[in-house]
Amino acid sequence: MSTQYTNILTSRPEPGVALITLNRPKALNALSSLLLNELSQALKEFDRDPQVGAIVVTGSEKVFAAGVDIKELTNIQYADMIKGHWLGKDWPDLTRIQKPIIAAVSGFAIGGGCELAMMCDIILASPTAKFGQPEIELGVIPGGGATQRLTHAIGKSRAMEIILTGRHFSAEEAEKWGLISRVVGDGEGVVVKDAVEMAKTIASKGQISVQAAKETVNAAYELSLAEGLRLERRLFHGLFATQDQKEGMAAFTEKRKAVFTHL
Repeated sequence: MSTQYTNILTSRPEPGVALITLNRPKALNALSSLLLNELSQALKEFDRDPQVGAIVVTGSEKVFAAGVDIKELTNIQYADMIKGHWLGKDWPDLTRIQKPIIAAVSGFAIGGGCELAMMCDIILASPTAKFGQPEIELGVIPGGGATQRLTHAIGKSRAMEIILTGRHFSAEEAEKWGLISRVVGDGEGVVVKDAVEMAKTIASKGQISVQAAKETVNAAYELSLAEGLRLERRLFHGLFATQDQKEGMAAFTEKRKAVFTHL
């Protein structure tokens, strides 16, 4: 990746894996418009890269992201929000990425930071992780999807409590409620290491089937059961037109490791 960024860091820690690190330490990784623009650019660039099979997004040990940058919003008027298309410009791009995105969360994932994590496909969290939607304390409501995604993930009653009180909740609670995949071992860098290993495993599979699986799981949130099953069946059928399907099943019958070509 040749693009130079000022608010994020990018790397490739393992074959097939891209790592994006939010990098505004003095602002606690607050999600400024510039950071969101850079994050959107990096995700789209990795999504186009045939050498990348999965993406990890993380912050620092102390903070994943401490919400949207309030300094940018303090004096903005309603008309400015509409004309500037705030949270409607780069933010939706994150959900259009075809490759799996894993959030590796340590420390605070608050407000927009929690919403960013929920926009990822899998969330791994360290025991230090703290989630929350405290927008009610600022006289507003979540604007990056929490009223919808949090409710889908943990249910109406819990989501209502979190959003109306603004209280933080722990990684243990998030795991218990089904918001995150799991809490991983304590220690500096462990959650990122585990997320990279998971991304490496995913990247070793055929990219076409991985992307099809991501599409069908995400569709379960928006389609009826009958429509979702129809989509799943059609994509399942369609994968029989790929070389990876032929290789995967041949490797299984021949008791060897499949070598996918993503074709």
